[in-house]
Amino acid sequence: MDFAGQRRNMVESQIRPNRVTDERILDAMGAIPREAFVPKARRALAYADEAVEIAPGRYLMEPMLAARLIEAATIQPTDAVLLVGAANGYLAALLARLASAVVALESDSALAGEAGRRLGQIGADTVAVVEGPLGLGYPRQAPYDAIVFDGAVEEIPQAIVSQLADGGRLAAIVAGGGPALHRAGKAVLVTRVGEAFARREVFDGGTPLLPGFVRKPAFVF
Repeated sequence: MDFAGQRRNMVESQIRPNRVTDERILDAMGAIPREAFVPKARRALAYADEAVEIAPGRYLMEPMLAARLIEAATIQPTDAVLLVGAANGYLAALLARLASAVVALESDSALAGEAGRRLGQIGADTVAVVEGPLGLGYPRQAPYDAIVFDGAVEEIPQAIVSQLADGGRLAAIVAGGGPALHRAGKAVLVTRVGEAFARREVFDGGTPLLPGFVRKPAFVF
């Protein structure tokens, strides 16, 4: 298959027309071989505008949604970035082309091992793949200039928000209500200034949920 041609078409037909204007993101998505992060049986879907299952219950985020979420986080070349839910490393590979250093947190040891191998194969040597519970973030290397979630969550844990540096930005898809794995939601941007945190919705979007980020039920009298 002509994956290089599909990659160019993805950038020009899916991403650029959807208000992604940061040329560094467009260049990164045009350079990273997305098909290398997709199981062979599903590689025909690598550049489709949909989430692609790469392991039971785990997905590569839709290309357009990934691009817009990264752009919302305004990644700078000097930034240290935490990626929550690294899966097999595709989003980490994109972030590595934008930031100074990336900590890619993954709770599944098999996926973490796969991410390390795939990132090594494409020379993404500024990414450190680490294992641990996703909901705790990775405080050992905090604070981070930016935090990105590779998948939707029902709520953003304060334990992760607190790992932002002063001036830091956190970008995540927060899922709406309902039982489905893939629900409509909102991209949310959290910014930190000193000890104050501001939160705003930046665009509509839905993608499959990351494991372990279910909203706690409200107490009912």
